[in-house]
Amino acid sequence: MVRPEDTTPQHAAACEELWERSGGFVNQGPYTPFLFHEDGAPPRSTLQLPGALGGVNWGGVAADPSRGLLFLRANDSSLVGWIERKQPGKNYGNGTAGSTIPYDRGSVDGAGPYFSFSAPVINEAGERLGSLPCYRPPWSRLMAIDANSAEVVWQTTLGISEQLPPEKQLTGSTGSAGPSVTAGGLVFVGGTSDRRFRAFDADTGEQLWEVTLDGNVSANPMTYLGRDGRQYVAAVADQKLVAFALPQ
Repeated sequence: MVRPEDTTPQHAAACEELWERSGGFVNQGPYTPFLFHEDGAPPRSTLQLPGALGGVNWGGVAADPSRGLLFLRANDSSLVGWIERKQPGKNYGNGTAGSTIPYDRGSVDGAGPYFSFSAPVINEAGERLGSLPCYRPPWSRLMAIDANSAEVVWQTTLGISEQLPPEKQLTGSTGSAGPSVTAGGLVFVGGTSDRRFRAFDADTGEQLWEVTLDGNVSANPMTYLGRDGRQYVAAVADQKLVAFALPQ
């Protein structure tokens, strides 16, 4: 469970309230199946870590054959809820209308898609600044894996949470894009919800560069040789294509 010193006292208290309202959470390690909840029974929820969006998502990995390394961005995200008998008139999500399957997903918040184990972040003025996970960070990491031994060579927290005080912002920020690596030893990655595009040293994991964009990079970056003979790195940030030239 997240602690007040990890985020804020208000957020930690909201996480405690969610725990109580959900009847506590069951987790038996990776691939924990959802519990069955009988209608009318006290709540008892399942916590899956990682959830459906956890681990390495559809962006996949980048490979550097010369170094024998694989680079990946991994989410530490969750899903919570249970399985219940479908109730007439309840919305169980897109694509479920007319289904004859007798059971579907639900949670303490009602029928339908699962929700994550997260709680709102409130500032001193009482304004809601979004929500953050209720388990301790990091919530996203960039990692280098030895392709021969499968050992972790290095890992670094990827992304920030600007809702938090500056000294607590390096938490990792989840997303759905993978990295790209150049022969010169640079790992470029978006894949966060903080609108940053970053470059890391392939050998050490040290962050070398970042830029704040108008939107989040939600697809793998690409690199190409321009007509001017310079190497470029490009990425899509929401509806915009952005490109950067590498130093000569």
